[in-house]
Amino acid sequence: MVLPTAAQAAPQLLPIWQDHAVIQRDRPVVVEGTAQPGERVSATLGMDSASATAAADGSFALTLPARPANAMPQTLSVTDSSGTATINDILVGDVWLCSGQSNMAFTVSAGLNGYNNIQVSADPLLRMLTVPQETSAKPVREFGGEVSWQAASPQTTGAFSAACYYMLRDLRAALDIPMGAVHSSWGGSQIRAWLTPEAGKVLYGADQMALLDTFGKDPLAAVTEFAPKWEAWWRERTGQEPWKDPSVVQWQPVPSISPWGNWSGTRLAKDGLGNVLLRQTVTLTAEQAKAGGVLNIGIIDDLDATWVNGKPVGITHGWGAEREYRIPPGYLKAGANEILVIASNSWAAGGFTSAADRLSFTVTGGERIPLGEGWQFSIAGHTDMPPRSPWDANAGIGVMHNRMIAPIGHYAMTGATWYQGESDVGIAGYRDRLRELFAGWRRQFGADTRVLVVQLANYGPTASAPVDSGWASLREDERQAVLADKNAALVTAIDLGDRTDIHPGNKVELGKRLALEAQGKALPGPQRAVLEGTDVRVSFTGLEGGLQSWSGPPLAFELCGPTQESCRYASAAIAGDAIVLRGDGQPVTRVRYAWADSPVVNLYDARPAPLPGFELPVER
Repeated sequence: MVLPTAAQAAPQLLPIWQDHAVIQRDRPVVVEGTAQPGERVSATLGMDSASATAAADGSFALTLPARPANAMPQTLSVTDSSGTATINDILVGDVWLCSGQSNMAFTVSAGLNGYNNIQVSADPLLRMLTVPQETSAKPVREFGGEVSWQAASPQTTGAFSAACYYMLRDLRAALDIPMGAVHSSWGGSQIRAWLTPEAGKVLYGADQMALLDTFGKDPLAAVTEFAPKWEAWWRERTGQEPWKDPSVVQWQPVPSISPWGNWSGTRLAKDGLGNVLLRQTVTLTAEQAKAGGVLNIGIIDDLDATWVNGKPVGITHGWGAEREYRIPPGYLKAGANEILVIASNSWAAGGFTSAADRLSFTVTGGERIPLGEGWQFSIAGHTDMPPRSPWDANAGIGVMHNRMIAPIGHYAMTGATWYQGESDVGIAGYRDRLRELFAGWRRQFGADTRVLVVQLANYGPTASAPVDSGWASLREDERQAVLADKNAALVTAIDLGDRTDIHPGNKVELGKRLALEAQGKALPGPQRAVLEGTDVRVSFTGLEGGLQSWSGPPLAFELCGPTQESCRYASAAIAGDAIVLRGDGQPVTRVRYAWADSPVVNLYDARPAPLPGFELPVER
């Protein structure tokens, strides 16, 4: 945030402070912003007031007393010698952060019964704010665009997060106080993009954080430092260095500057997953080479690594980011200059998503040379994905936190709801990353911030025999992270999914479950698995009205020994608030439930609330 000048005539508050805001009840109210260094700043909110002196960087924080819930509009005034900033129509209630990836971003209008729910959504005491999607290599004070608090109405609700809206709608009905929802999510993001710098240092080390800091100051220097890791990964799989010698692969003309799906006659037209090498040359005069310039290769879906004359110039992930890379004079020469791009795509269509006229080399202070024609390509023989840089748009260390969470400041919250994990399946250590995510939120929003975690819905291949499921393993990581935390809860969506659609539409039921746990009303969860003779008894907590199985006996239970091969489906029966699994004479050391990417489950309590997927050791 730019420090105020005399012409601005008022302190600059953090962007969360807008008209129609909802502030957290029963917590101190922290108002943050910037003024001229050393300036005395004061604030009034109703009958309360506070003052502070702006620090050397211009930042200030004013702390006003906690206040109870109040639906009567209030006004905040923040004043220094240059003027007054005024925020009108403030309500006091509960504030929730809703964050994650595309299933949190999934809108009310796109979901189950969306149209009808939108038409009856008017509620002046339920207010929503959506944070723009943008990243930063370091924490900043501004979002990537304008934000505003909006009351729920048929004009505003449809574009808001469905899971977040339905949760707060139900909380409004249950608690009858104002509700504020701050939605900050990004489809396809990995959890590490949402971590604080402190968490990044704990999990990834000071060297990676220093590299991220370098990128914020000098992207080319950071790319130069990171590229050897990328290049080593490629050599291990191919034994080649095409950025040094393009002749080691066979080339053919690029059909068009367009997504792979348009490349008829190639494998990519039907299957765009994997790695594709792209080659181009730009011819420069000695004077042009001496000037350097900027290479633009447009938008590449998902990730590119780019070299000019064998030197790395850019490594970028993001299906919406235009690649513009600074090329120093020392990288160029008179005559033909070799451009090599390796594009990697891990989901859906990939390739060029910009028009051909966006591709160019622009000489510093001079001519723009079009590069939309003459490209060649070669499809790599392997499809695994390259290492991700710490500044990666969707998986960089804290890059979303820095731009989409940090600017909220120390704005008190009741809690935060997290719906993410699809992009972390198969990446070890998720429960550690969750632990650090929780810790970072509590440092920012208050030590008592409650965290709700949505356990991933059923999606993907079904199983007719026990399998080693990456989705099930991540669900268990989510459950274990919650168990290790005194103020977190798990809300499963394991019965709400669609095996063919990663974005299930029934966010209404999910919101209902989130609202229950937000009020401290526990949902079902496993407690213990105990060997009784040859059988295993599994007990549960959080049940209301006992267990019931729909359409037959309980499904999806497994008895396992120490190996995956030892797992087998078990015959299960309800015994009060427990499940008894009949022994089969084989060794058993653990019990699994719903252990598949897309399991079929039929166990609920009387509400009805389902059991989450889980694994338990068998006690003897």
